[in-house]
Amino acid sequence: MPSAAASRIGWRLATAALALWAATSPLRAQDDAARAALDALVATYPQALAGHDGAALRWRDGTVMPATDGAAPKSFAELLRHASIVDQFRIPYPPGRLDAPPAVDADPGRFRNTAFFVKLYGDCSKGEVSARLVSIPWLPRTWGKSIQVTAVNGAADALRAVSLEIDALPADIKRAAYPIAGTYNCRAVADTGQPSPHSYGIAIDLNTAVSDYWYWQPHGGAIRYRNRMPQEIVAIFEKHGFIWGGKWYHFDTMHFEYRPELLGR
Repeated sequence: MPSAAASRIGWRLATAALALWAATSPLRAQDDAARAALDALVATYPQALAGHDGAALRWRDGTVMPATDGAAPKSFAELLRHASIVDQFRIPYPPGRLDAPPAVDADPGRFRNTAFFVKLYGDCSKGEVSARLVSIPWLPRTWGKSIQVTAVNGAADALRAVSLEIDALPADIKRAAYPIAGTYNCRAVADTGQPSPHSYGIAIDLNTAVSDYWYWQPHGGAIRYRNRMPQEIVAIFEKHGFIWGGKWYHFDTMHFEYRPELLGR
């Protein structure tokens, strides 16, 4: 795993470059944003990634992936379904307490490049993900049932640390963390048809009884934000490299996924 300092530097550079992307000279800002995003990925996943040249990501096995796809400006729907590697950083993830509901279509972390994630974690339809899963006890002092998560890139170790810290919280707070609604599941996202992060073994859904999901609401008009997930639980997940679906306009407050590159972890 990369040093915390190296990852934080890469994340800060990516965030700063993306702000420039939206506010300054388009061509130069896009080049800077691409380099910063690729720097963050290489710093976070050094065991898989060897480097980049600003235009393409180079894997340690020799595979080369383009950073962008050259497509014209994409709509939100197109970004959800056809994100490039750099597009994954287009909306910076805001760590810490959420002071106001997310802006319309602000879904940091929901733009995922399928080729990148399949290369990193495997294709679940071919059994590549299940072969790398490990079992860990979830809240061993409180619930104690085993869950499955990928061992790749330290995801299982990170979730194990999350489990132990949540288990030490007061009973009324940690009640939101069990029984869980699922971890590994080789399936697509309901509203996009793209592979779910659950299909890579990097996501967990917590207790649905205290969770809220935009897709459970009527699908016409503006989305009314709701959240009952305790901030103490969110903070622990973010500390260990997991983003929270409660930071999305299309909120999914039970959902956490391992994306340390978006958090500078």
